[in-house]
Amino acid sequence: MTDILYVNGGRPLKGTINVRGAKNFVSKAMVAALLGETPSVLKNVPDIKDVHVVSGLLGLHGVKVDYDVEAGVIHMDPSKVESAGVTEIDAHAGQSRIPILLCGPLLHRLGEAFIPDLGGCAIGDRPIDYHLEILRQMGATVEKTEHGIHLKAPKRLQGTKIALEYPSVGATEQLLLAAVMAEGITELSNAAVEPEILDLIAVLQKMGAIINVDADRVIRIEGVDKLEGYIHCALADRIEAASWASAALATKGDITVMGATQAEMMTFLNVYRKVGGKFEVLHDGIRFYHPGGDLHGIFMETDVHPGFMTDWQQPLVVALTQANGLSIVHETVYENRFGFTDALIKMGANIQIYRECLGNRACRFGQRNYRHSAVISGPTPLHPADITVPDLRGGFSHLIAALAADGRSTVRGIKLIDRGYEKFREKLAALDADIEEG
Repeated sequence: MTDILYVNGGRPLKGTINVRGAKNFVSKAMVAALLGETPSVLKNVPDIKDVHVVSGLLGLHGVKVDYDVEAGVIHMDPSKVESAGVTEIDAHAGQSRIPILLCGPLLHRLGEAFIPDLGGCAIGDRPIDYHLEILRQMGATVEKTEHGIHLKAPKRLQGTKIALEYPSVGATEQLLLAAVMAEGITELSNAAVEPEILDLIAVLQKMGAIINVDADRVIRIEGVDKLEGYIHCALADRIEAASWASAALATKGDITVMGATQAEMMTFLNVYRKVGGKFEVLHDGIRFYHPGGDLHGIFMETDVHPGFMTDWQQPLVVALTQANGLSIVHETVYENRFGFTDALIKMGANIQIYRECLGNRACRFGQRNYRHSAVISGPTPLHPADITVPDLRGGFSHLIAALAADGRSTVRGIKLIDRGYEKFREKLAALDADIEEG
């Protein structure tokens, strides 16, 4: 596949597509298979780049991986786990940040782990300090080298008590994967409780873990001596579902997203309705559509679950450029998530970015010179442009803008979108989009 897509926009997206398992869950569930003494089976797995990266990393560590792409089923046999070479890990991981989550399972299985320099989308500072501090507190030694970070655990990891400054999803995942086989009890305060986290806990419980989640964001894990494999069906990708929903609004379309589920998307659905979008919850999906008439400007701020998810923000902003009046969006999760609006402004959108907290509450980015609030004035017609994808979610948002613009746009760097959107070219074709690969 090429890295350029030509988009002849200005026509409504209409039709039915399917979403499979959540990108933000599937890769972590695959890592969890390292902890089992017997094979694991994960179902509803999307064909995205992150899945192939984790499959390769598991393979480098001796895990036998059998991926039936068409069926969306992965079989993983960790019975012959072994150390992998630094060079191979670095080459295979590329810019992925996934290797950091292998540390806990590898420390339990092998007594050591290595992670190369980590990449990821350029949406803000996502340090791995939380991850390393968790592993240090559990007894691991951490040595930084010119090629990455080497960790050792000569003895069994130990339970500990940790309070996060911010409910980081990655740090919560790290603790879960490291603590389930640690000696004693581990307590994590101010934990992330996203649906993907709870699904990972469900997987670990199936494997034999003992994990309690309290209503006050406290997770307690009682370490066990061994874990077995699991059989699990991944929850649907609520980010991809919301992205297609926003595309329906921006293009005045009608998209039925099979596999989308209401429970994990309630906050998004409320905002979608306030903007003026319509939806119909089906027994096996959700229909999202523009009902005609005017869309409405809104106030919205992102937050950790159960708030409005930061990954929903970027595609929805494209739809807000077509809403009447002012919309105010306050980003409180990542400090640099509005870089994607430069392309929208180039295409005719009226968007201004501010350093101030334009929300109901001050956030951790206030008074720190981060441009983390946006004011969108609309509606403004979008014009075709030559766009380069900046990151995964921003890239799909650019794609939505190109589909809404009346004329021919060139979108470059689209392979980055493959990280999180399964077969998006085929889905666009199914929605009657006029696209050509360059």
